[in-house]
Amino acid sequence: MNAAQAYHVEAVDYATASASLHEVRDAVFVQEQQVPRELERDALDPLCHHVLARDSAGHAIGAARLTPDHRIGRMAVLPTWRGQGVGEAMLVALLDEALRRHWPDVSLHAQVSAEAFYTRHGFLPEGDRFLEAGIEHQGMRRTLSGPTTIAHRAEAVAITTAIVAQARRTLVICSRALDPGLWDAPLVMDAVRRFATHQTGAQVQVLLQDAGTPQRMLAPLIGLGQRLPSVFAFREVQDPVDLPYTAAFVANDDQGYYHRPLGHRFDGEAGLMHAGRARQLREEFTQMWERARPVTEYRALGL
Repeated sequence: MNAAQAYHVEAVDYATASASLHEVRDAVFVQEQQVPRELERDALDPLCHHVLARDSAGHAIGAARLTPDHRIGRMAVLPTWRGQGVGEAMLVALLDEALRRHWPDVSLHAQVSAEAFYTRHGFLPEGDRFLEAGIEHQGMRRTLSGPTTIAHRAEAVAITTAIVAQARRTLVICSRALDPGLWDAPLVMDAVRRFATHQTGAQVQVLLQDAGTPQRMLAPLIGLGQRLPSVFAFREVQDPVDLPYTAAFVANDDQGYYHRPLGHRFDGEAGLMHAGRARQLREEFTQMWERARPVTEYRALGL
């Protein structure tokens, strides 16, 4: 039970809960989004694992399912309950079920309007956008076991966004020069801004090989640090032992990391459920951080 919003999410049997599931799905997909009812319902429903969100009076307010082919779908929340964590609670319940079944990954077709929501929860874009039931969608996938291979900028932006969103109080960033295309991406910046302004005691440490270039390029992360000097700290590598370091990474204080062996490229590996690797990178970061110099020229701009 969520005490603040007074709702709860439960796994339900389709045979006994179909009326409640379709009540929500019809309201959202058929009535609101004008999806034909014959497309909204399919033969997979009796074979799926379903979750239902109910309010304190027991009324259905959200529905979602996990199909036998490892796909999350039919995620629907009534309009009056959006923005209150219902969708997130259902998604977490489905991911927990997939983990219980030892599935290596799960996929979904995200409506483009919901792509950022799934990105924050570790789903990476897969392929080109497409139309489904007349609505633009993006295929997405989340790895549940083993590291995820990152090859392209879109994947890099998505996993970085998820790592920032997962952070509890601490985020460490090791970068050559704040990687244009990554640390200035709107999704990433929105996640960093949300973390810095909403998490109590949030701390972001940024270690750079080259502090001058992002300053000249007016990197937005520096501007955010100027407005939130109690949250952000910037240092530049100066010790000879660290100057040849070529990798870049971001790690949080939960279980998330993204490591790139060649820091000027996006390809690397990442994970959201790898506490050991995240801790290892944080420890490596701390050693370099202690040898680095504070970037006083940033403070001269208002930090």
